[in-house]
Amino acid sequence: MSGRVGDLSPPQAEVLAQFREKLQDVLPSLPSQDDYFLLKWLRARSFDLPKAEAMLRKHIEVRKHMDADNIIAWEPPEVIRKYMSGGMCGYDREGSPVWYEIIGPMDAKGLLFSASKQDLIKNKFRDCELLRQECEQQSEKLGKKVEMVMMVYDCEGLGLKHLWKPAVDTYGEILSMFEENYPESLKRLFIVKAPKLFPVAYNLVKHFLSEDTRKKVVVLGSNWKEVLQKYIDPAQIPVEYGGTLTDPDGDPKCSSKINYGGDVPQHYYVRDQLAQKYEHSVVVNRGSSHQVEYEILFPGCVLRWQFRSEGADVGFGVYLKTKVGERQRAGDMTEVLPNQRYNAHMVPEDGSLTCSTPGIYVLRFDNTYSFLHSKKVSYSVEVLLPDTASAQQIQGESPNHSP
Repeated sequence: MSGRVGDLSPPQAEVLAQFREKLQDVLPSLPSQDDYFLLKWLRARSFDLPKAEAMLRKHIEVRKHMDADNIIAWEPPEVIRKYMSGGMCGYDREGSPVWYEIIGPMDAKGLLFSASKQDLIKNKFRDCELLRQECEQQSEKLGKKVEMVMMVYDCEGLGLKHLWKPAVDTYGEILSMFEENYPESLKRLFIVKAPKLFPVAYNLVKHFLSEDTRKKVVVLGSNWKEVLQKYIDPAQIPVEYGGTLTDPDGDPKCSSKINYGGDVPQHYYVRDQLAQKYEHSVVVNRGSSHQVEYEILFPGCVLRWQFRSEGADVGFGVYLKTKVGERQRAGDMTEVLPNQRYNAHMVPEDGSLTCSTPGIYVLRFDNTYSFLHSKKVSYSVEVLLPDTASAQQIQGESPNHSP
């Protein structure tokens, strides 16, 4: 039995009755009190009554903290309104709202330098409440229960800048917020225009998603417009995404409904760095360098680093060893990222690199130019691996799993 209204086994029906009984003290504070709403929480916790109750009671606390009953009226800071991409546009063939996420043009670093992480998360919570209310309105309008949302993630332009660690961490918190507070709300999530980097990006965030949510993520290939039209009437899809829908002024992107982001102007910045914790620190003596080696076993992995120096600038470059086992001078290795000096004592430096060939990569902190001063460098380095399944789909080694 699916655990949905009209399809409950006797034990499931009994658990639902017990669940309602246990929640008598908080039912009035819930956004909905019907069986459809309560069953979402039970399904999310496989009808484990104590776990479902704990999950829902935690959600009630979050609603209070977010002032959820008034959040639609909350106006996010201007920088979020202008540059946080995404939006609701149209309905699928069953009447569910469709939400578009536009990844490429989103300036995650600019947003985190200009707005608080709390406001960014609150803004996403507001989006979720808008979608929940839209589902309620659709239910009334269509005379049937609409309780799930279709999502389309446009990943064109996804690049190394999107893998900046603070941005990924914040996005992870947003995904966790969605999982913990809006269970059983996602119908399908279509990934369109995914670049080769997508499997690495997905691997960074997929652990924030429940197993059930992961099964709903579908990476579409070059026929993505046809697949979307199978689930959404072309009249409900913006021209930009292969349909016929435009804004009243003829805009094919439907920009009145979908925000396409863009680079955040620096006059919005309220900070030029975020507090970072570094895993390692080393003193690079005057006239010397310090090398850190990482073995890359297959192409497509990404090296991601962050570092800061104390007191003065430091040189940094990335190399590929030509001989395994022995330390090599910079001049004897293949230069991958040219060595240059960074003012990492003023603003911490971060970066990443897609490794196109396997081998031993060397991150080299260079102080050979300083005859007087040693430099203390704090750094963190990670090797980011691609998600195998989505990598195969993008390379066309296996067909899209049927949506």
